[in-house]
Amino acid sequence: MNIVEISQTRYTTKHYDKTKKIPQDKLEQLLTVLRNSPSSVNSQPWHFFVIDNDIAKNKILPAVAEFNQPRITESSHTIIFCARSPLTEAHLTNLLNQEEQDGRFPVVGLKQAQDQGRHNFVELNSKTIESQLAWESKQLYIALGQLLFAATAIGIDSTPIEGFNATKMDEILGLKEKGLTSVVIAALGYRAENDGNAERPKSRLPKEQIFTFL
Repeated sequence: MNIVEISQTRYTTKHYDKTKKIPQDKLEQLLTVLRNSPSSVNSQPWHFFVIDNDIAKNKILPAVAEFNQPRITESSHTIIFCARSPLTEAHLTNLLNQEEQDGRFPVVGLKQAQDQGRHNFVELNSKTIESQLAWESKQLYIALGQLLFAATAIGIDSTPIEGFNATKMDEILGLKEKGLTSVVIAALGYRAENDGNAERPKSRLPKEQIFTFL
């Protein structure tokens, strides 16, 4: 499929076939896409919990809205997108060291410039705990978009899920102690035959209403 076909094919899956599991090689492709997702000043303010078994799924169900629970229990995999809260100095140092290890600073002075620029942007978006989390969440949603598109490209169905109680999820997974907070969930797998949403035509506003060319 080309990128237009992928965008026209992808939809939000409502019912999954529980008997079908995502092969490991395809899962690794999707995890690589998440790892490579862009983020502001390469802040990578995320951590992902990957769930592929009934025990772990049942553990998080109390935090998930009842109407969304079948998406968790029936799908092959569930990924919980978490933000680093707060974004610590240790994380920023770890980023800088990794960038240096990966050869991002071929010219003298680039490392210091990168570090200073990133700190400036983090501080700009961290006037409060809430503003920092809002900024980080934007980066997580970029990663979510990358994942949804990539999944369709390799024949995997998906469901983005906001219908859950983040406070309860954080408690269940002990995220506060880990310096994390849950932001959004994605279910991945293969649609069931009775998934009526698959048969409905895609509906979007016409381009004349949403694009302005200057």
